[in-house]
Amino acid sequence: MCLAIPGQIIEIVDDENRLAKVDVAGVRRNVNIGLLDADGSGVGPGDWVLIHVGFAISQVDEEEARATRDLLERMGADYEQELEELKASVIE
Repeated sequence: MCLAIPGQIIEIVDDENRLAKVDVAGVRRNVNIGLLDADGSGVGPGDWVLIHVGFAISQVDEEEARATRDLLERMGADYEQELEELKASVIE
């Protein structure tokens, strides 16, 4: 199962390629944030995003991010598997 999971942007690591380091429940990985540039505002450090297969697909506020994470944690094994897959992924 592929889930969209919430994470907080820690830093922009490659502005030209729109890559940012994101923290997802203690797991830090690079993700592409380019899809969120469409409206011209983009996202940056401190912003919360939903991540799916290495891409930030939408921006959310902190309250929504925490509520989503709480819901996903209650899903148990599917959420744990998604975190394990995130740990194993590498985007550079």
